[in-house]
Amino acid sequence: MAIISKIRDNGWLVLVIIGGALVAFIMGDFLKGGGAEEPKYGYGTIYGEKVDIEAFNEAVELAEVNSKRAAAQQGQQPQPVDQSAVWRQFVEKLLLEKEFESLGITVSDAEFDAFLYGRDGFSVLPDLEKNFIDPTTKAFNPKLLEKRIQEMMDSDDPEMVKAWEESKKYYIERRMQEKYFSILNQGMYTTSLEAKNEYLAQGEVKNISYVLKRYRDIKPGEFDPSEKQLKAYYEKHKSDRKYQVKVASRKAHFFDILINPSAADTSSHDSTMLLLRAGFIATSAEGDSAYVMNNSDRRFYTSSAFSTALPKTHPQAQQSYITYPAGIDSSFVDAPIGKIVGPYEMDGITSIAKVIGFTYDTINARHILISVDQNEDAASVATKQALADTIMANINDDNFVDYVKQYSDDTGSKEKDGDLGDFYFSSMVQPFAAFVAEKPIGEIGLVQSQFGFHIVQTTDRRGRQYPRLAVVQKTLKPSDGTKEAKDSEAYKLLYSLDEKLSNINDPYKKVEKFDTLAARNGYLSRPMVLTDNDPRINNFVTKYAEDKILELVYAEEVQIGTLISSPIKDKSRHVIAILAGMMSEGEPVYQEVKEAMKQAYIKEQSVKRFKSQMKGKKLADIKDATVVKADISFANPQISSGFEPAVVGAIFAGLKDGERTLPIEGNSGVYVVKLEKTTKAPTAADYEKERDQMLASMRGTLQNQANQALYKLADVIDNRRLFNINVRR
Repeated sequence: MAIISKIRDNGWLVLVIIGGALVAFIMGDFLKGGGAEEPKYGYGTIYGEKVDIEAFNEAVELAEVNSKRAAAQQGQQPQPVDQSAVWRQFVEKLLLEKEFESLGITVSDAEFDAFLYGRDGFSVLPDLEKNFIDPTTKAFNPKLLEKRIQEMMDSDDPEMVKAWEESKKYYIERRMQEKYFSILNQGMYTTSLEAKNEYLAQGEVKNISYVLKRYRDIKPGEFDPSEKQLKAYYEKHKSDRKYQVKVASRKAHFFDILINPSAADTSSHDSTMLLLRAGFIATSAEGDSAYVMNNSDRRFYTSSAFSTALPKTHPQAQQSYITYPAGIDSSFVDAPIGKIVGPYEMDGITSIAKVIGFTYDTINARHILISVDQNEDAASVATKQALADTIMANINDDNFVDYVKQYSDDTGSKEKDGDLGDFYFSSMVQPFAAFVAEKPIGEIGLVQSQFGFHIVQTTDRRGRQYPRLAVVQKTLKPSDGTKEAKDSEAYKLLYSLDEKLSNINDPYKKVEKFDTLAARNGYLSRPMVLTDNDPRINNFVTKYAEDKILELVYAEEVQIGTLISSPIKDKSRHVIAILAGMMSEGEPVYQEVKEAMKQAYIKEQSVKRFKSQMKGKKLADIKDATVVKADISFANPQISSGFEPAVVGAIFAGLKDGERTLPIEGNSGVYVVKLEKTTKAPTAADYEKERDQMLASMRGTLQNQANQALYKLADVIDNRRLFNINVRR
């Protein structure tokens, strides 16, 4: 049965609102198979069937909706949805659905209720348990969950009803996944013999002496093969497993021409900063805000504690709006108000700072928290607001602790009479941080944050004072003239490359010439490999540049040696690229493995020489080699010279104390090893510990390995990028 026929209303994991924790994704069926007029790949294929574009887009839209909803609850700006993450979840959902169907995995209504409410042997789900707490018992109350679900089902708001429907699908799907992976878990086992061997592998130690002739000691060029020899080696070894192309891919070579500021640009920038410094000195405190806003690239000014600056090495620097280089920290110690520091450089930005105040780095405060759940209705929030207002009307220094014990929902500080201990102000949420840094010590006030209502009192400020700064910042950028010069340089170089490559017929010779000419002009050509099933680019800044590379590499009937038609602008650089390879699954093309086989050929000749020099000789008699001692175990095939499983395996394969091996080909070179002494592992009553550890390790990677296996079995192709730029339809 084709998986295209899946119904549209199956769900996947994206956050929706039921008590702050219910989640779901909507995804759908695959596109119905069409005629020759339809795209071959579409957004991608699974088991050779095209993915339903509309269904995937619905999943992305739902992810965006829920991202905005979650951000609003946290009082934050929504983050862009990672469509690649949505794609992975979308595909995994489809793959698992096919498995559920094949195995007949379902969830009955009774099982769903038991799973959701933690009945009949099911544990309460953590994401539900923490959001439906009885205020009296402080324990999970299933009736609160039941009430919330009923409210959503009966709501006049279609979005609320839909949220419950999506959430129900998610929890059914979650239970089906539990059952599926439970089945896989039951198929995993470790035998007593495996456990025993693991115990011995860890506990038995071999004390060895060895000599090593390293491959790196072969003189450069000594065994370099001729073209004829290398092609013969290729014909002999092209079917070897290690050379087989497992994933079809394409390769581009590229280099970049950086658009950096010129010397003239730097001089002009320095002059501008000196003029800005003089203007800042002449500006009064009342004019600081306007001066910063009118002259700074980063238009940020506040005289509050949030203008406090820290050296970049300070533990709290990441939580600070303004930082400065640690090397100029002494300039701010005991600085008078109005002092100008700079210009100074940090992270490519030139800054001029004026000291406008100071903030202590250590604050102590106490508070009472009236917590508000993110999903509480307006009436409930109003009730808690009224409670906070009542407390504020009656609280003072003498009864503060009594109110903490009676009303605070912050269990950590409640045990300490509301004391939050010492902290840096910006480690707290903004409204709270502003109060404790600004208000007079001892003043009690009410602030609201995403956690609820806080009745706060600052009890102490001490330690070092860090400066509050007004900062004018400018970034040194290339001028228009510099950009035009670099544009011209890029085009001239591309035209020159095109002219010189056009006379070469062998496509791989074109690629070699491309690399050579790039180096001759002072640029580094480097490779980029794109897998056909999932062509991702990680070397570029802009989507425009990525698309241009994809167009070059995957254009219809494109050939190796094809040069980009024009320089690709990628923010602060021009990129010039050439299609350098096209690899199909199976035996490799000679040119693609030429260098790897050359190194293998050299290694093979080195092994032959070393073995002839070492065979039949005692360790001390082998020339140009030092005898080294080491202790090794089978579980960790490391020798002091590196990772050497073949060598360690030979030692544990029946070698007796006092015996030495024949020369052994290893990763670092050729070894001859003498086994000095074997220390057996202590006798054990059983091997249950090893069995449990091995089984836990296997089960810990089960889900990831199962997903990888399903991806491989389904031959999943992610074609979204190529489809959207109309390259591979």
